Amino acid sequence: MNIILLGPPGAGKGTQAGRLVTERGMVQLSTGDMLRAAVRSGSPVGLKAKAVMAAGELVSDAIVSALIGERLDLGDTDAGVIFDGFPRTAQQAAALDLLLEERGRALDYVIELDVDEAALTERVVGRFTCGHCGEGYHDAFKKPVVPGVCDVCASTDFRRRPDDNADTVAIRMAEYRAKTAPILPIYEARKLVRRVDGMAHIDDVARAIGAILDDRLAH
Repeated sequence: MNIILLGPPGAGKGTQAGRLVTERGMVQLSTGDMLRAAVRSGSPVGLKAKAVMAAGELVSDAIVSALIGERLDLGDTDAGVIFDGFPRTAQQAAALDLLLEERGRALDYVIELDVDEAALTERVVGRFTCGHCGEGYHDAFKKPVVPGVCDVCASTDFRRRPDDNADTVAIRMAEYRAKTAPILPIYEARKLVRRVDGMAHIDDVARAIGAILDDRLAH
């Protein structure tokens, strides 16, 4: 199973990808994480990427494709792969097709977490975490049982990300639309796109994604 999981920041894409990794043994390929790991490892591709980034330039599609190819060849991706952050252009979509084809694989689905921008803004702006244990809370949806005290560790140190505000959410949404606009029509033409209500409960979203994957496996 090879899927692209799409969704703007705050849609829960990371949470759902994590569940697929834990529950189905799939491998999440995040290009950002892969680049950092390759640079740390000192691999040939990693050294190329390091030199490009040190020069303040964007890493080329060829380098990113090589990284993905290396990762697909490690042999632990039989249960499936979740592509995160790639592709973002028509050229990258073609490159991904080639990478998969060379390995006897094919893209099964592009799953987009569909969100309501106003509701997403409320979700993001209201969230905060315990500064001690990292437990997540929300002004409207998940308040501490005792106001000002963490349910898990009893800390009173709560923190909010400085970029969790309405203006930043609007910018993120615009960036997301700009990045997905070039590739969605490609996959829609191939009837690979499936949309899931990203505003639903986490478990309901997971079940919807699971049903899509199970339907593919059944056929």
